[in-house]
Amino acid sequence: MAEASTSSSRSYASSRLTHVGGIEPPSTRPVSVKYTPTASFEVEEQVLPSQAIPKLHPWTRHVQRALRLDNPRVQRIWRYVRGPRPKVDLPDPTPFLNLTIYAGRKHYSIALEPALIRLTRPLTNPWLFVILAAGWIIGFAFFARAQSFLTPADSFIGCTATYWAALDGCGLDGSACMPFDDATFDFRCPAQCSNVVLQNPRTVGDEQVDFVPLIVGGGDPNGTYRGDSFICAAAVQAGLVSDRKGGCATLELTGNFTNYLPFTAHGLTSIGFPSVFPLSFRLFPTTSLHSCADNRNEALAMNVIVTALLFLVLRPKPIVLYWCLVCIGFWHVALFSQPMASPPPLDSAFQQFLPALFVAYAFWRLAFRFTLPAFRKAPIEASVWYLAPYWTGVLTNLTMDKIPIDRLVGSDITSRPGALTALIIIVIILLVIVLNQVRVIRKTGWLPWYLGWYVAGGLVAMVLALLPGLEFRLHHYILAMVLIPGTGFPTRLSAIYQGFLLGMFLNGVAAFGFDSILQTAQDLQRDAPLGSDLPSFATNSTNFNSSTPFLNQTIFWNPLPSDESWDGFALLVDDVERYVGTALNYSLAALQPSIIHFFRLAYTSSGSSGDFTMAATLYPNGTWVDPAPGPS
Repeated sequence: MAEASTSSSRSYASSRLTHVGGIEPPSTRPVSVKYTPTASFEVEEQVLPSQAIPKLHPWTRHVQRALRLDNPRVQRIWRYVRGPRPKVDLPDPTPFLNLTIYAGRKHYSIALEPALIRLTRPLTNPWLFVILAAGWIIGFAFFARAQSFLTPADSFIGCTATYWAALDGCGLDGSACMPFDDATFDFRCPAQCSNVVLQNPRTVGDEQVDFVPLIVGGGDPNGTYRGDSFICAAAVQAGLVSDRKGGCATLELTGNFTNYLPFTAHGLTSIGFPSVFPLSFRLFPTTSLHSCADNRNEALAMNVIVTALLFLVLRPKPIVLYWCLVCIGFWHVALFSQPMASPPPLDSAFQQFLPALFVAYAFWRLAFRFTLPAFRKAPIEASVWYLAPYWTGVLTNLTMDKIPIDRLVGSDITSRPGALTALIIIVIILLVIVLNQVRVIRKTGWLPWYLGWYVAGGLVAMVLALLPGLEFRLHHYILAMVLIPGTGFPTRLSAIYQGFLLGMFLNGVAAFGFDSILQTAQDLQRDAPLGSDLPSFATNSTNFNSSTPFLNQTIFWNPLPSDESWDGFALLVDDVERYVGTALNYSLAALQPSIIHFFRLAYTSSGSSGDFTMAATLYPNGTWVDPAPGPS
């Protein structure tokens, strides 16, 4: 007998063809067995033409005709999109660094990856990994302690901390922001505050500033800043706090001040304000605080070195290596690069950490387990393809800081210079990446499966976006969750995508938490204009009588609209709320006639104000300049 009786006819014929005309190997010599029909040949059933193609249900045939699925061209397209059947696996990538150099008839091989593997094999002992993990935990804890827990918690202020709230946030005559003077405060600022900017226009006098830190004044000999200036940015400009390392200083409230002068120093430029403001402050280098340096750069260096050692030297199992990346990246963001507050709220960090681990496990099951092990014989390449984009994603607040897009909201994109161009470039890059990844997926035969899930997810997102009263918000951690499943293939580009998207996910959830994909308009409002009705001044440049003494001057505005729910007015004079009520005029008798004054008006409803107008300007010579159109 040529083969065992259980073999198929295809394998049997193949075996026979292999040994025709020659002597068979000893292992395949015929063995005498009892001759039976089943051991001698196999009978292949003949399929009648009527049985070859199963009969289709009538409605199935109608669907096929309607979709033209029986068209040969459509079938060819479908077979191309479907890819190979049965599905195939892509081979592991061949290391780039196994080089062969040819010199004439001789060739020299430079196998860098195997050389590194042989050299570091003694260091892959699991106990060395345990020692490194324990050392990292201890060192990271000491860094975190020195970073945030040796300075009194009440001395920490954020990069946007101010003494004066915008618009009418301090109440009538600023009563909610008192005291105005005779107070000091020792404070500590984090690093990189010069990168924290206004995300919506802020009006100072008749000037609007946006996408820069809010700093008003500081150019006089005593360095006097207006009370609504960002304290940390002012301290950086004054040279008392390092933008790279943060630091501590002392603030002294000095009360009323007139004519805040602009100046430029340490990469920051303040704006001027030529009128009077009730709250000011000055900064001094003397402080009782210690341990004020921001150690985020040192912590970053330590974490980069540890992750490089894991990839290049210790080389634990891929799943262990993956969880190391997840934990190191999350806690670096939560405690150093972009904490939720200063000092970092550990309770909030742990609140986000557990669900982040569940999502990270899904990432492993869907993508990383198919790609990371493919580079087990190429640790140098793995460290390059994964770590560089990974740390780029973890530090998204720095690496993407120059991209002029903060939120994918139409008002932000249209108002910020360069935002639309940047968005178009990003969309083009994403489109190229997606098309290339689709090409890779098609080669494996998995494209219909992925298309089905992504189409279903897109339909769900479309339904959510159409819900009334809610805005669809694509946070960057959600973008990472959407894209990572499509990277589960053993290619170098997939490794790069996975590293960056994992880092971006960790940055999003550690810095901001799992923000909802649906938010109300109020959630997205921040300090932007509400879009409410705007009142108008009856006083204008044509009817203002500059010959009347300033003490007898009165400005007027038009009455409330009859068909609206507004019940009064709020008036800002020199950026301070000076009147709330139903009157239609305001006396200028209490104002200094020798300086410029600015007036902004808003409707009120039940004590809450709507949008304020742009500023009307009154110069000392009696010239009245009407406000520009639109809200301030």
